[in-house]
Amino acid sequence: MSTAELAVVYAALILQDGEVDISAKNLETLVKKAGITVDSVWFNIFAKALEGQDLKALLAGFSAPGAAPAGAAGAASSGAAAAAAAPAEEAKEEEAEESDDDMGFGLFD
Repeated sequence: MSTAELAVVYAALILQDGEVDISAKNLETLVKKAGITVDSVWFNIFAKALEGQDLKALLAGFSAPGAAPAGAAGAASSGAAAAAAAPAEEAKEEEAEESDDDMGFGLFD
């Protein structure tokens, strides 16, 4: 990630923390006050991408390891029962196919 992108990301986080609207104008003002030169297209891209988003909620989702969004969790649990049987069967087949015992040698023998 370039310095310009990081500057706009940090500006967005500062604006969110200060409960200020994340707009292209506000992002540009904050980055320019920091003395960083950024191409103006980045302000519009980030402002549009973050429009209507709650950064605190997005960041909270990253803090819990293994946490998935609610939509993904619901979709995963619906097919979990069918998918649970398949890996067990595949593991048994792999053990039978990859056994070195019947060849008389192993990798580290």
